[in-house]
Amino acid sequence: MTEAFGESHEGIVGAVLSDGSEPQPVYLDVGSGSGSGCRTGEWWAYDGQMGRPKGASYRAACACGWRGESYPIDWKQADDSGLQDIDTSRPHIDWVDHIHCVERRTVPLPDEISETLGRLEEQLTRLAEQAPATALKAVATLERLTRDVGREAASAAEADELSPKTIGQALGISPGRARSRLAGYLLAR
Repeated sequence: MTEAFGESHEGIVGAVLSDGSEPQPVYLDVGSGSGSGCRTGEWWAYDGQMGRPKGASYRAACACGWRGESYPIDWKQADDSGLQDIDTSRPHIDWVDHIHCVERRTVPLPDEISETLGRLEEQLTRLAEQAPATALKAVATLERLTRDVGREAASAAEADELSPKTIGQALGISPGRARSRLAGYLLAR
């Protein structure tokens, strides 16, 4: 769902402590070798074990800083039947609603372009199954086209002095990601 927005709107169901604060991500060692663990802010990692704080509630958390409503964690239910039986669908629904709001704030594509892109995706998907080499040729052509048009659009945005904040809002990404994307288009060869 967030492919268009990239890392700017990655979401998790995060923990909230009893004082209302959000805990720092924790490191979970899942193996016996170095580098076999991961850092997470997911709610289930805050179970009060192994020196980790115990979460009081969970909520949707987006990389952009948005946070959803908090819902209490029923640790008794988790102890009785396991974490997999805890229903975290409400934070997921909240996050989906957030993504829809982000999408509504972006610049809309003209209907003709949206329809053309949809047809192109269908045709290329079919072509990839039936004639993979031909599909790869078409993809290479699209890469050249998007590189050239991206450079032209980025140059026009720069000439119009559009700020990274404005570009970010139009694309549904952070100003930093917008700045990086513009630089990538301008430097692409």
